[in-house]
Amino acid sequence: MSDPVFWHRLQFGFTITYHYLFPQLTMGLALFIVVLKALARRTGQQGDSERYQDAARFWIRIFGINFAVGVVTGIPMEFQFGTNWAQFSQRAGGVIGQTLGMEGMFAFFLESSFLGLLIWGEEKFGRTIHDLAAWALFVGSWLSGYFIIVTNAFMQHPVGHRVALDGSFQIASFLTFLLNPWALAEYAHNMIASVVTAAFVVTAVGAYYTLRDVHREQAKIFLKIGVVVGLLASVFVAFPTGDRQGKMVAKNQPTALAAMEGRWNSGTWAEINFIGQPDVKNQRLDNPIRMPGILSFIAYGAFDSNVKGLSEFPHDEWPPNIELLYYSFHIMVGLGTIFIALMGLAAFLLWRGQLGRARWLQWILMLAFPFPYIATTAGWMTAELGRQPWLVYGLLRTRDGSSHLVHSGDTVFTSLGFAGIFVILGFLFAYLVLREIEHGPVPHGAQAEKAEK
Repeated sequence: MSDPVFWHRLQFGFTITYHYLFPQLTMGLALFIVVLKALARRTGQQGDSERYQDAARFWIRIFGINFAVGVVTGIPMEFQFGTNWAQFSQRAGGVIGQTLGMEGMFAFFLESSFLGLLIWGEEKFGRTIHDLAAWALFVGSWLSGYFIIVTNAFMQHPVGHRVALDGSFQIASFLTFLLNPWALAEYAHNMIASVVTAAFVVTAVGAYYTLRDVHREQAKIFLKIGVVVGLLASVFVAFPTGDRQGKMVAKNQPTALAAMEGRWNSGTWAEINFIGQPDVKNQRLDNPIRMPGILSFIAYGAFDSNVKGLSEFPHDEWPPNIELLYYSFHIMVGLGTIFIALMGLAAFLLWRGQLGRARWLQWILMLAFPFPYIATTAGWMTAELGRQPWLVYGLLRTRDGSSHLVHSGDTVFTSLGFAGIFVILGFLFAYLVLREIEHGPVPHGAQAEKAEK
């Protein structure tokens, strides 16, 4: 516990986990806002068009709150690159600094500028400019996500670089770095996962309004669009995006794949484990429930493919926390399967015209919204724990990337400070969002009169 690297990792893991609770919703909501705007355009009748516009305005306000808190919680991570991970920044800054800078200069400012126009500029600029601003917001938020993913992809699968004489990494081919195959697969998987999160949130609000019998028209819109998009996204996050990401791990990080499945011995017809408890000391999986051949097929496309176990690799290349990696992966996969089943059932009842009367399912949909957050957190833990013991896979070990002058006491002290600030921000965020939900998607005219008062 006195190891500074342990506390550096814990602090960064804590701050980035808390921070990512917010961007995943903004990226997903950006798509929903554009869809609602497009539906308002397509609808010929004035009343129907305004209902979609009111729904879009409601989620724009939620987006704004979420975006603001996401910005504040992201600031500590920027400083940690220099304070806790100075050696990593010195070695890899010539590469990852490119995309981090582009995310800030291009995507972030594009997103934040047009968000202001969306919230306050509709009356002055008119509907057409307002709709275009929604598209700019969508492009900015998803472009921001890509630059961050490219940064992470370099740490997972470094390409497009060269090693300078002083040991630092420099860009050799910017296009190769920017179009890293790992980044393309990871980006598709991550962004669809953000849509799943937003879909469950939209559906939950629709179910809440339906159960309370308020805002009936918007409640129908939220339930319909949330369930349809939620089902599609839940399927796509598993296949093809999740499948592609899994094959990338199998090819480039075989130790991570073995640890994710609690697999110590190599062999063909490799089993996929539905449940089990990894016993690292004795190198076995206790009480497994498994299906033979499935892991071989998922990883390499053939049931008789050989999947290597951890015993094939040096012990110092194993992920240091196999138990947590194993459970994170299985929580992510398990929840993803539940999402498909839940949204599939809701979509079936929606198609039958029975969802509005199925109060038991409305309760489930309303209470289910936290679980995509848990799934995405588990997914990112799987990715980051699986990369260990490397900061830049195969090039720079985590221990070699930390700052030598920042001791454990410093990191624990600042972590406690961050925790206190995050608690305050969390209460403030919950208050503001719940207040907006309570107000609901009121008609635009009524909202303007309320603002004047």
